Amino acid sequence: MAKTAIYLNFSGNTEEAFNFYKSVFKTEFSEQPMRMGDIPLQSGMPSLSDSDKKKMMHVALPILGGVEIMGNDSMESMGHKVRIGNNTTINLEPDTKEETERLFRLLSDGATDLAPLKDQFWGALWGCCLDKYGIRWMFNFRKK
Repeated sequence: MAKTAIYLNFSGNTEEAFNFYKSVFKTEFSEQPMRMGDIPLQSGMPSLSDSDKKKMMHVALPILGGVEIMGNDSMESMGHKVRIGNNTTINLEPDTKEETERLFRLLSDGATDLAPLKDQFWGALWGCCLDKYGIRWMFNFRKK
């Protein structure tokens, strides 16, 4: 079933923030949190320090009315700096690859900060863009 989530980027305190949100909403993580050290080493990828390996790559928590918040630690060591404007993203998870491609094509028209749709190690077709109105969109079609 298609869903939408709000994706939050943090500067190293994702775990603390999500444990707080977990206590506020009295819910449990919807999937096992992943750490940066869980990422399979890929060609051209810089090695991570022991400290960076412990940071959150992905965490997801249901809050209210079927809405889920997701988050990660944006790594300054990898060139990412969190600031207002890149700290919140709307995550779309359409039901089909075709719908994912259609939405990406339309929302990325005139976009900047573009990460083209590409197969990812977690089993999804993923991409991201900052649309022409300054809104960040993430696309995550999970292959069955």
